Amino acid sequence: MKYVVFLFSLFCLQVNLNAQVSLTERKSSFNLDKYGVAIQGYDPVSYFEGKAQKGSSSIYHFYKGVRYEFISEAHKAKFLASPDKFEPQYGGWCAYAMGANGEKVEIDPSKFKVVDGKLYLFYYSIINNTLNKWNLDEASLKAKADINWKKLINTK
Repeated sequence: MKYVVFLFSLFCLQVNLNAQVSLTERKSSFNLDKYGVAIQGYDPVSYFEGKAQKGSSSIYHFYKGVRYEFISEAHKAKFLASPDKFEPQYGGWCAYAMGANGEKVEIDPSKFKVVDGKLYLFYYSIINNTLNKWNLDEASLKAKADINWKKLINTK
């Protein structure tokens, strides 16, 4: 009996370690701020309503180890009902950069596009608006970004 308990304990420990490793891998793939918050604290649900809005640090939820913040309890409830729907593509990194060269590049959370129910985020500076570049060749860049993202997350 002691042997069975011992084996079960080892099994549980291994499952827990595997979960922690996959969580760490997920966090390293995601574009998170220094506090582990996705989209620089912007509410992922707000994008699907057409406006990027900063969430409240007091209304949040952890999903797969990533913290999301919301503008209201109603938005949090929408997220909880279907979290995968609201996650940004490519881990929240710049969609254009992922398509153009497979790189993880920071974003400006106010520069976004929702296409076919998917959220894409983009880098922006005074001299470089990657959303405009994306719009010029969206189909090709999206196809390349999908491939590059799969390669990136499969190499971990």
